[in-house]
Amino acid sequence: MRYASFSSRTLVHVAILLVSLGLSAAAARAQETVAPAGPTIEIGEGVISDSEIRSRIQTIFREIEGLNRIFVSVSSGVVTLNGQVEEAVLARKAEDLVSRVSGVVAIENRLTEQTAVTERLKPVIGRFETRLQQSLDYLPLVLVAGLVWVLIGLLGWFITTRNQPWNWLTPNAFIADLVRQTVWLAFLMLGAVVALDILGATAVLGTILGAVGIIGLAIGFAVKDTVENYIASILLSVRQPFQPRDFIALEGMQGFVIRLTSRATILMDVDGNHIRIPNSTVFKATIVNYTRNPERRFSFELGIDADSQLHEALAICHQTLDGLDFVLKNPEPGAWIEQVGDSNVVIGVSGWINQAETDFVKARSEAIRTVKTALETAGFALPEPIYRLRFDNGVPVSAAAQPKSGSSPAAGQKTSATTKPVPAAQPAATETPATDQVTDTGVDEAVLKKVDDERQQEPGKDLLSSNGEDELGARPPA
Repeated sequence: MRYASFSSRTLVHVAILLVSLGLSAAAARAQETVAPAGPTIEIGEGVISDSEIRSRIQTIFREIEGLNRIFVSVSSGVVTLNGQVEEAVLARKAEDLVSRVSGVVAIENRLTEQTAVTERLKPVIGRFETRLQQSLDYLPLVLVAGLVWVLIGLLGWFITTRNQPWNWLTPNAFIADLVRQTVWLAFLMLGAVVALDILGATAVLGTILGAVGIIGLAIGFAVKDTVENYIASILLSVRQPFQPRDFIALEGMQGFVIRLTSRATILMDVDGNHIRIPNSTVFKATIVNYTRNPERRFSFELGIDADSQLHEALAICHQTLDGLDFVLKNPEPGAWIEQVGDSNVVIGVSGWINQAETDFVKARSEAIRTVKTALETAGFALPEPIYRLRFDNGVPVSAAAQPKSGSSPAAGQKTSATTKPVPAAQPAATETPATDQVTDTGVDEAVLKKVDDERQQEPGKDLLSSNGEDELGARPPA
């Protein structure tokens, strides 16, 4: 009895499970039902006849150029299109129009594209003729817009070519010319905007400006050094750190300034060679201007014997320089003990000159010669280096005990001793030339003449001012 009861309950459970599975499958099939893909297909009395659909489509195609050669057939609402079109876009256009006609169930597109060259060129020629006709229609308006652009440009040219107010705004000719060009460019842009507004094409201006901006950015990266030099030229022309004919030193090079151009600074060294330095380098470099202050100090060193009377030597150096005509009295010359060497004393000597009247190199050379001659005349020797030798027992050898020239020391005598050479006899005062015989120390005009010749060849290409003022103001009088 227990076995029969267990079997009945099992069968009931299985039946319930099968019913549940059947219901789930039915629900799944119901969910898989596809919704209509398009508008509902009419049936009954609301159905439009095939002839009406065909007539409506043909009427539409006859009104559109390029679709009038299409053959249309309709059967049970299914439209079939046959024939050739000049372009593929016309086939797609025809199918789109048919799909919008009421009563069309499906479309069978059998249109082919025309392959004959003459037929394919027809739409191109048609578009060209249309655009040509539009251009002819717009020609009077284009002429008016162009005339307005030219008039505004001429107005800007007339304003920017006047001397005032540009010279009043900035005395620098380069900056004034740059301002003129900027203002004229602004007038041209204004004329372009007005002309495009007359043509109704102001939207094109944004596209043009965007393209110009991208092109300008690319060009800026490509010519970065050139742009940097140009900007440095503007800043240098404003600052005016030097003037033409100034003797300057920068980047390890020295020379007279010829001119400042929009790209480089041109110098001429003392040997007459041209030196071109990019303005970007000049703007960032340390510039030494020797001409800015006409008074310049020269200095040199001379050595005298260690046993000399130093105060007398210093007085002679001072008096000698003070007696030279090309040495300025104020600031006065100077003489000092620079250092004490192994066998001599080094004296430093300095003096000031006016570079507008005296050549620096010549003046220094003449001062050295004159002071040296004065010291020798006064009995001061300019000795050579002296070396002292000692024996192993530390006893120095006198000059009288030294062996004669060409003789060898006695046998058994130690030779590790050294001797101090006796200084040469000091020359008599009558054997030295007179100190008042001063050579020419005038300014060497040879290189300056070459600089002037170079400037006269291209007088209008210099961004430097020659009015006696630079970034520090008026120069001290020479």
